[in-house]
Amino acid sequence: MVIDPATTKYMIKATIKADGIIEKSDVVGAIFGQTEGLLGDELDLRELQRSARVGRIEVELESKNGKSNGTITLPTSLDKVETVILAAAFESIDRVGPCKASIHAEEVEDVRVARRKMVIERAKELLNKVLEEGKTEGTSIADNVRQAVQVEEIVNFGPDRCPAGPNIDKSDAIIVVEGRRDVLNLLKYGIKNVIACGGTNIPSTVNELTKERITTAFVDGDRGGELILRELLQVSDVDFVARAPPTREVEEIPQKLVMKALKNKIPAEQYAEMYDIMMMKDGQVQDKKGQSDKKTEKQEPKKSAPAKKSSDSASSSGKKDYFDILDEVSGTLKAVLLDAKDTEIKKLPVRELTDELKKSKNIETVVFDGIITQRLLDIAHNKNVKTIVGMKMGNVVKQPKSVKVVTKK
Repeated sequence: MVIDPATTKYMIKATIKADGIIEKSDVVGAIFGQTEGLLGDELDLRELQRSARVGRIEVELESKNGKSNGTITLPTSLDKVETVILAAAFESIDRVGPCKASIHAEEVEDVRVARRKMVIERAKELLNKVLEEGKTEGTSIADNVRQAVQVEEIVNFGPDRCPAGPNIDKSDAIIVVEGRRDVLNLLKYGIKNVIACGGTNIPSTVNELTKERITTAFVDGDRGGELILRELLQVSDVDFVARAPPTREVEEIPQKLVMKALKNKIPAEQYAEMYDIMMMKDGQVQDKKGQSDKKTEKQEPKKSAPAKKSSDSASSSGKKDYFDILDEVSGTLKAVLLDAKDTEIKKLPVRELTDELKKSKNIETVVFDGIITQRLLDIAHNKNVKTIVGMKMGNVVKQPKSVKVVTKK
C-alpha cells in the first residue's frame, strides 16, 4: 500500500462484511456517498482529500460462497479527535451497492508511534550489527597482524632450507617439530627457537644442529609422530622428548596443551627405555601365545633325521653356550654381559642394559631376554660390542656390520 507522507499521522483500520459479491469501487463509492453531509463541511471526505488531509482509501476484498469480506484503511493527517470521528462515521454505512453490508472500525493507529517502534527496533539491529562487526574486525585485525608477523618470522635455515623460527641460530636450546605448520603454531605462542625436520627423512641441517644444542623433539601424538621420533632418536642427538596428546597434532593444539606438553617433556634416554621395555613385553606376550599354540598341536613321532642347521644355529662355535645362557634368563628380563673369552662380566635387569653398555668397556657379547632394537644396536656399535644374542629381532632399520646378531627365532 502506498501512503502519502503528507497525510500520515493516523491510520484508520476497519473490516467490512457484505451479503453478496461487491467490488472495491462499490465500497469506496459507498463511503463517499453515505458520509457526505453527515459530519459537516469540515469533515467532508472529498474536501479532505482535495486538501491532502486524508489519503487514498485502500480496500482489500475476498469473495466466498456468495459473500464478501475485506479490510479498509485510510491514512489521515487530521488530529486525533477528528480521525476517530471519521472512523466512527464508517460504521454508519449499512449498504454497499445492492448488498447489505456492515463496517467495523477495528483501530485508529498512531503511525508515528508505529514508526517510532520500527525506528527503535531497526536501530537496535543496526547497533548490534555495528558492535558485532567491531568485535570481529578488532579480532580479525589482531589475528591478521599476528599471522603476518608469524609468516615474516619464519626463516629458511641451513643448506636444506628447513622452516624455522627467527631465534633458531642463536638459542642454546631448540625444539624440533615435523612441518612448517607446526612451526607456525609454536610461533603464534611466542616460541621462536623451533625448526621443522620435514618428516622421517631427517635433513643433515637438523642432525648437525642437534649435536650443538640442547634438543627437544616435539612430535604428534599419533603413529606418524612415533615414527618420526624413532628416526630422530636414531640419527640425531635428541635430549628430550615431548608429545602432543594422543591422536592430536602439534599444528592444531592450543597454547595450553603446547605449554603442558613441553613442560612434561622427558629425557630421551627414559623414553627409549620405556619403548624398549614395551617392545620386550610385547615380544614376550607373542612368545607365550606362540608356545601355547605349539602345545595344542598334535605331537608327531620324532624321526631320526638329522636336525636342520641355519647360518645362525647352535652348530656354530660358541653359539650353543649363548643359547644356554639365553634359556637361563628367559622370562626373567635379565641380561648377561660377556668378555672376549665368554666369561660373564655382569648380570643385570634389561632396563639397565643401555646405560651399562654406555659406561662399560671390554664387553664382547650381550645375551639378554628381550627384543633387539635399533637403539641397542647403535649403542653396541659405538662400544665395539661384537655379538648380541636376543629372543628376536625388532623393527631395525640399519644394522651395523660390526655387530653380529643371533636370535632364537
